[in-house]
Amino acid sequence: MFSVYCPLTSAFCHLEIIMLYVVSTPIGNLGDITYRAVEVLKSVDLIACEDTRRTNILCQHYGIKVPRSSYYEYNKAVKGEHLLKLLKDGKQIALVSDAGTPGISDPGFRLIRAALDAGIKVVSIPGPTALIAALSISGFPTNKFVFEGFLPVKSGARKKRLNELQGLKQTVVFYESPHRILKTLEDMLECLGNREIAIGREVTKKFEEVIRGDIRTLIAKFKASRPRGEFVVIF
Repeated sequence: MFSVYCPLTSAFCHLEIIMLYVVSTPIGNLGDITYRAVEVLKSVDLIACEDTRRTNILCQHYGIKVPRSSYYEYNKAVKGEHLLKLLKDGKQIALVSDAGTPGISDPGFRLIRAALDAGIKVVSIPGPTALIAALSISGFPTNKFVFEGFLPVKSGARKKRLNELQGLKQTVVFYESPHRILKTLEDMLECLGNREIAIGREVTKKFEEVIRGDIRTLIAKFKASRPRGEFVVIF
């Protein structure tokens, strides 16, 4: 039997189940975390995070003193087995990413799947995610959309995927890095034509902006001013 914090009753509850909490954290503005997320992060035995340095900033801001352990793309196999063993031993673990919701374009889903396969209860502590934040203010239809994560790094594979997407009737959303955004826009122009798009940059952060316009105009913009920040592209 294990004691876990129950935010609904503001008390510790005795449960006969092991818990992996999937906790959404701010994508920029630290004020965007939920009360429930803070309470859960304070109550668990361990926080598994993509980058301990990033999570330390959040923990220091909210006075969270729970131990942290890294779990990211390049140690996911070894560390995943270690975390799963801790869960089986009765430890309560919160999984967080650098920003947003774990499992969205990060290795978090592997630990989640392993926990489920082992009969461990997985609980979502919902909150921010960059794709929904950017989509909600893009001006594009939101009743149906496709999320692509990150497009392929190599131009040939990226063009192939864009050609597959160009005939879709719903909104398409994907993430892009500052050092690839210009090349991706050029590939989009070639594959999709000079259509209207929206780009969310640094969503919820100090220099947040949503840039709307046709692809050719945005290419010219980024050629004139070096792209900075993280991008969500919507068409």
